[in-house]
Amino acid sequence: MRLQERMLRSIKQRTGNIILRADVAKMGSPSQVSWALKELQSKGVLVRIGTGVYAKTRKSSFTGSTIPAGSLETLAAETLRKLGISVSAGSAAAAYNSGQTTQLPGTFVANTGQRRISRKIAVGGRSVVYENNYSRPEASA
Repeated sequence: MRLQERMLRSIKQRTGNIILRADVAKMGSPSQVSWALKELQSKGVLVRIGTGVYAKTRKSSFTGSTIPAGSLETLAAETLRKLGISVSAGSAAAAYNSGQTTQLPGTFVANTGQRRISRKIAVGGRSVVYENNYSRPEASA
């Protein structure tokens, strides 16, 4: 059985919509894994949403084209959970959820607490924006 077929079987058996490269890295050499992941992307089984992060796909009910099997919010939350990073809603979403404002947040902002993150996760032209609890020092004049 070819690596691509073994990888496809493994992906279909996994729960969730996120596949990390580390999840399938033991199936072959780094170049074989890269080749198999590229082939699965070209066949429409996976879509790359970040460095070493792939999402399962599904057919769109509107256009019939292949799209990621989830929204940016759900895929980003699952990715960060798999990477062991705890996140919460950003300050704008928290203010909306608590009733302090009626303005809906325009982008998906994830609060990472005291942790700095520079990982880019993008789905369909939208990407995750990170904020943390650090405050900038006030400029002294």
